[in-house]
Amino acid sequence: MIRVTRSTVINAPIDRVWSVLRDFNSHAAWHPVVAESIIEGDEPSDRVGCVRRFRLQDGARVREQLLSLSDRDFRFTYCILNADIALERYVATVQLKPVTDGNGTFWHWQSTFRTPRGREQELADLVGNGVYEAGFAGVAKLLAQGRAPSLPRIATRAVTRGQAVVFDSVGGPEVLVARAVDVPAPQIGEVRVRHTAIGVNYLDVYIRRGLAPLAAPGGALGVEGVGVVVDVGDGVTHVMPGDRVAYLGLPPGSYSDIRTLSAAQVVPLPTHVSDETAAAAFLKGLTAEYLLHRVHTLKAGEVVLVHAAAGGLGVIVSSWARSLGATVIGAVSSEDKARLARDHGCHHVIVTCDYLFADAVMEASNGHGADLIIDGVGQQAMGENLAALALFGHWVSVGQASGALPSVDPHALLAKSATLSVPAVLHYTSYSIRLSQMADRLWNAIQSGAARPHIGARYPLAAARAAHHDLEARATKGSLLLIP
Repeated sequence: MIRVTRSTVINAPIDRVWSVLRDFNSHAAWHPVVAESIIEGDEPSDRVGCVRRFRLQDGARVREQLLSLSDRDFRFTYCILNADIALERYVATVQLKPVTDGNGTFWHWQSTFRTPRGREQELADLVGNGVYEAGFAGVAKLLAQGRAPSLPRIATRAVTRGQAVVFDSVGGPEVLVARAVDVPAPQIGEVRVRHTAIGVNYLDVYIRRGLAPLAAPGGALGVEGVGVVVDVGDGVTHVMPGDRVAYLGLPPGSYSDIRTLSAAQVVPLPTHVSDETAAAAFLKGLTAEYLLHRVHTLKAGEVVLVHAAAGGLGVIVSSWARSLGATVIGAVSSEDKARLARDHGCHHVIVTCDYLFADAVMEASNGHGADLIIDGVGQQAMGENLAALALFGHWVSVGQASGALPSVDPHALLAKSATLSVPAVLHYTSYSIRLSQMADRLWNAIQSGAARPHIGARYPLAAARAAHHDLEARATKGSLLLIP
């Protein structure tokens, strides 16, 4: 049995190198000896057991099968099923490891096989130099150049139809239905993403009710999603097929198994953030980022009142605010939710079902009041919010679960020299550079434990109606996810 081993260091982060290699059909885009390649049976190119059939530049044909793949270990193993090249019982393993003293990636590639007698050295050199060394150079070149239009397209699973949850008319959860939809190939500046997890937000409820006219009946819901890039249009260089990504933006459409959207809305996921964590935290975590670092620069020692402190946004903003040195007061509707709020950073928790909380805020803050109020309640909490504000306090309205916020009398704010802000996450994330900066801060906060998302429930995509019903009934905690 012959063993061939080669290693190199690629000047790119490990998640970037892995995003290329984990696509078992990507070698058509980077290996100089591969002329064309397809995955048999139209299977996903990262599914264990899939078979790739390819032709080399010299005309030789090869069929290889993916035997194992580990995103945790950055490792995959494959074998040759049959080939025009005399390699028998060929099994190979690719293993990546981060370089500890830099931002590079150590790549180890090894195989064992048998050859006809007398051809051992010839075929060992072919594998070691013509396959492995040439492959190292090809990937390094691809990553150095980005995905320029001149690079060959990666052959991907051709998907033209998908499933999406749409709302047939304005109304309650019952208007949500699953439907087959066309999913066009990405054009210039676009990407096509196959979802692995989808975040459910109250904004989706507002759109469905007609309170936020961001989509017309007949359209899909959902403004954030997480998944894997299937393919990209020309001009897209910051993500590649096989990359794990998260996105946020309009038009709605994330309630689907696959969709095409603007690449400007998409950011790569770091390896330390799982798909479900990203889906639970992206919109809500970016909201927490701008609330605590842009709308109001939170200072140590300030008092923060967080409404719905056990909700998806509430647990993230509470834990993050506490890490910044604030005293956090949470308002919730049940003792069960109070326990979750305490576990996620609240120093004091107020349990109220009738939106009476101002006196409790004053008591918990020794008469100071709240320097910052994060309010997703809206109409029914208006008077109590004004009463709970500290002198120079900042009231930030981020939702209207109990009804639209009425006009606020400026004199009511003047009584405390207070400020009212009504920011929108889609404005803060509308520029790709700022979106990337906000996302980086969020990923770092999750890694450090400062921001602590909580997944309260998972629903199949087709059960989006049940997710909306539970959300509006205030029967949920943390973030809700739809799983295609």
